[in-house]
Amino acid sequence: MEKTVEEYVCYLEEKGFSFGEDAIGFIYFGQRYTKASDTLVNTAIELTLKAQKNFDGSFYISLLETLKNHKINSRSKAERFAREQGLLN
Repeated sequence: MEKTVEEYVCYLEEKGFSFGEDAIGFIYFGQRYTKASDTLVNTAIELTLKAQKNFDGSFYISLLETLKNHKINSRSKAERFAREQGLLN
């Protein structure tokens, strides 16, 4: 079963990633603004961390908007899109 955004953020924090209050605010703002599913938000967080090596709120929101605009709704499609755009190696 897919993790909620809250569960995913807690999971990442257990793994050593640190999210400040501003980052958490960006995450939930982006989800409300784009009306994205937990799966898409979690994927955008993951791709942001992989591409930026840390959490960049403006990059995350831009990525989430782009994924929604391209009607990407799964982790595998989002990863493929990110590779095609040169965001990941």
